Formats: sequence, structure tokens, C-alpha cells
Amino acid sequence: MGLTLTSQILLIAFCAAVFIGAVANKTNFCTMGAISDWVNMGDTGRLRAWFFAMAIAIAGVLILELTGITDMSLVASNDTSNPPYRAAMFMWPRYILGGVLFGIGMTLASGCGNKTLVRLGGGNLKSIVVFLIMGFFAYLMMYTNFYAYLFHNWISPISIDLAAKGIPSQELGTITAGIFGFEDAQMLYYIFAGVIALAMLVWVFLKEEFRGSLDNILGGGVIGAMIVIAWYVTAGSTGQEWLSEIEWAEVRPHAAGAQSYTFVAPSGQFYNYFIAGMKNNLITFALMGALGVVLGSLTWALISRSFRFEWFSSLGDFLRHAIGAALMGIGGVLAMGCTIGQGITGVSTLSLGSFMALISIIFGCAITMKIQYYKMIHEKDATFVKALLSSLVDFKMLPASMRKLEFY
Repeated sequence: MGLTLTSQILLIAFCAAVFIGAVANKTNFCTMGAISDWVNMGDTGRLRAWFFAMAIAIAGVLILELTGITDMSLVASNDTSNPPYRAAMFMWPRYILGGVLFGIGMTLASGCGNKTLVRLGGGNLKSIVVFLIMGFFAYLMMYTNFYAYLFHNWISPISIDLAAKGIPSQELGTITAGIFGFEDAQMLYYIFAGVIALAMLVWVFLKEEFRGSLDNILGGGVIGAMIVIAWYVTAGSTGQEWLSEIEWAEVRPHAAGAQSYTFVAPSGQFYNYFIAGMKNNLITFALMGALGVVLGSLTWALISRSFRFEWFSSLGDFLRHAIGAALMGIGGVLAMGCTIGQGITGVSTLSLGSFMALISIIFGCAITMKIQYYKMIHEKDATFVKALLSSLVDFKMLPASMRKLEFY
């Protein structure tokens, strides 16, 4: 007896994610580490690896759309995609606030959702705690009224309904066509995707610190390719058949439809799976992806003999990770993705919100690192306000006259 279509898709999600986990562990692909290298040392090698993954993903999705292999219009609706990256309801506060919260959280928790899973596979027991706390808050955001009480009532009124303005999607080409009255929005998308992917590739390969590192090339290339494979499966003919089969089902599997990898949602789905009685229809693409990353990382850790148990060094270390995990759970769901889910998967769809979330995540992470640096160097003299103001001066967001602490 053959596998059902759902089982086939979930198996592909798992297998492709095994490569993500193994390669991320082997190459030390880490988005928080990339920002840290850039902010603290001026080294952009890993940052370029992240952008290389974005370029590969954007170019891959462009090819899939040009050839008609996938129907990316599915990504504009919550009924056919999870999350709906190109949704016409442009909830810009979610992307900004959620991104900043996630960026702060991943800095405090020593890594994003994907890195948490990679470390878990490598024996880092702290990551179990981070995953569980992140998952608990993600569950609250996704399955309870937590989001409605804290965010929806004030975010919804100031969001922009693009559809009411005759713009059916927040994809960059569609928005541009709607604003300037161009008829061929699809052609604009092709142009934007090609130019953005090419510009990223040129910037990435300009520096020897990237070109000379096989790990950076391998990490970014493989992860970007796996994002494209997931789109091929879920938004292509197989995914469309899958969607048509489950739409009429009495219990529609959560998160079915067009999607690629993201690593905050599965932590919330993990809780829902157990709370709702471990039903088979609650085993999602995202959950299988998370499991695959852990197994892939574990496999490489055993092969390379780098598997090491690690625990919190102090109560303060635990509290920092716990607070960071909570912020990642809230911020990741609020922003509708993480450094992978928005930073690569969402960006590959050329969603305006995804670019906003990406920038906000980078800012939240970078400003937190700067504040931590000032508090470490100046100790008691570095109040939060002084450290924040000085950090904003460093990022050219405030005049130099507002600097309160010196950067040594």
C-alpha cells in the first residue's frame, strides 16, 4: 500500500530539512551569528551566506513562476497558504514590532528558531528549554486569544487593505503596478525578482571573505535550494492536488497548502499536537521540517564528533534565554516568520512585509548586541538609556552629540 499524498509531502518536508540541519551545523550557518560578526567585528562572511540563501530562493521561485511550475498566487490567501506572505491586508505593524521583538529575543536566546533546532541536535540542552518556552508563547499567539487581546485590536485599524485600493497582493511588482497604473504586474515581478537576486549575488561575491569560504557558499546555497524545493512541492501540481483533496475534509490539517520552511510556527504546533490529542492531521509540514533539522544536525554532530552536552552556566544565563525564547515565540508569530521564515522563505515571494520583517529583525538583533556591548564595557555606568542612545548614535540614527558612552 502506497503512501498517501499528505504522507508523501510530509516525508519530503522532513528529508529536505535533514539537509538544512546537517549543513547548518557543518557550516555554522547562523543568522544571529551573521549579525554579530557584522556588528562586533565588521566581518560580513556569514551575513553574505544568509543573503546568498535569499538570492538563491528568489531566483528559484522566479524560475518556478516563469516556467509555470508553481502557482504562487496561492501565497496571497490564508486559505491556500501558511502564512499568506502576499496577503492584500498589509498589517505593517506586525512586521515591524514582531521583527524587532524576534531580533531582540534571538539575541538573548543565543540564536533564532532554526539555530535552536540545530543546537538541539548537537546536544545543547539549553535549546530544549528555549524551544519549549518559545513554543508555549507561539502556541498562545496561534491558538488562543492572546494575539487578539494584545495586538489585533490596535493593529487591525491601522493596517492597510490593499485590495480596497485595487491592489490584490503585497508582492512588490503588484504594488508598483497598482500605484503607478501599470497593466502588467507579473512582468514587473519578473523584473524585480531578477534584479534583486542579481544585486544580492553581486554583493555577496564581491568580498573574498565570502568567496574564500566553502562553508559560507555551501550553507547559503543548500539552505536557499531547500526553500525552493519546498515551494516546488507545496505550490506546484503536487501541492495543488494536496490542497484540493483536503479543502473538503471535515478537519482540514492546520498549515496545509503552499508554504516553505519556517521555524517558530512548528514550536507552537508542537504544543497543539499534544494538547489536541496527537491526531495525525495535526502533523504538519512545519513540524516535520523542524524534526528534520534536529535529525540532520544530530547526524552531522555524530559524524564530526562534535556532539556535546551543554547546560546553563548560571541563573542569569537561564533567565536571559527564557526571556529571549518568549520574545521569539511572540515576535515570530507576530511577524509571521523568523530569520528563515521571513528572511528567506518570505523574501523569496517578494512580499513587502517580508522585507520589512527582515529589516526589523536585523535591527532588533543589532541594537540588542550594541546595548549588551556597552553594558559589558562600561558596567555600572551603562544604564539602559545611555546604552540605547549610544547604540543609536553608532547606527547613525541619532546625532553624535547624543552619545552618552564611548565605543572603545
